[in-house]
Amino acid sequence: MRFKLDENIGARGQQLLREAGHDVCTVVAQDLGGAADEEVFRRCVADRRALITLDHDFGHVVRFPPLTSHGIVVIELPSSPSLTSLLDRLRDFLAVLAVQPLGRELWIVEAGRVRIHQEE
Repeated sequence: MRFKLDENIGARGQQLLREAGHDVCTVVAQDLGGAADEEVFRRCVADRRALITLDHDFGHVVRFPPLTSHGIVVIELPSSPSLTSLLDRLRDFLAVLAVQPLGRELWIVEAGRVRIHQEE
């Protein structure tokens, strides 16, 4: 699958996704670091890539409609986040992705579950 990682997910997350066989690029590599969320979303749509982010703003389905995207994945971390917790959530995401494809949906990846928002 084709992913774009937001600037809040670093090299270890990128490596994990690539090792799982995915095509991964980053917001930073495309000179979008610090860009407005709307610009990041537009680039993901134009590049036909699903966005993976820690930014809860992308969970606002009216502002960022999943149906117009190639998928949005918001990673939820504990109040005291760590690299281990981030990598664990990415592994949880990959486990679900192995049995269910990410479509034009919003996935919220939390410890122990993935909530999928599907529009009608």
